[in-house]
Amino acid sequence: MKRSVIIIALLMLFVGVGIALRGEAQPDADAKKSAQRTAQQEARQQRRAERLAAYERYVDSLVMSHNFRFVPQTMQQMPAGMMRNLVNPHYEVAIWDRAVDVCIPFLKGYVPPYYPVVFNYVLPSVEGYTAEQTNDGWNVTFRTTMFSASDYTFNFEIYSRYGGATLTISSPFYNSVQYTGSIFAI
Repeated sequence: MKRSVIIIALLMLFVGVGIALRGEAQPDADAKKSAQRTAQQEARQQRRAERLAAYERYVDSLVMSHNFRFVPQTMQQMPAGMMRNLVNPHYEVAIWDRAVDVCIPFLKGYVPPYYPVVFNYVLPSVEGYTAEQTNDGWNVTFRTTMFSASDYTFNFEIYSRYGGATLTISSPFYNSVQYTGSIFAI
């Protein structure tokens, strides 16, 4: 019986020493793993920041080249019309060398019932084309008659960092219509 008590006591001593040694060695291993994780996280953050900066430069170059297309995803008649999703992949406003290709829905009328139309024009020239850089990106504005008696003003708010854009088409005879979407290279 004494012998078994001594054996059990020795086993408990060895187990205790092993746990103590393991506990002392583990903080070094944990510190190494933590340092590796931190270095990996910093490397991922740096790669992400580089990709975001490259995308911002890409969007800026699109706007400055006057060669981009706007693809709308939603439209809303201002000031408080119903938001409509646009799923037709053929709706777009393309700008190249200051000529404009417009294929986009529009809601005419000041009071209900509004009637939808699709502007489907190629405009060889526009008036007052300006592209101004802002804190968020660009503000591109131009006017056209679209071969009708009404003047239409197109105002793009392009967000370089996000790649998104908001287009507002306004006319003196109809309520403005606002579109949200993205810009792409032609």
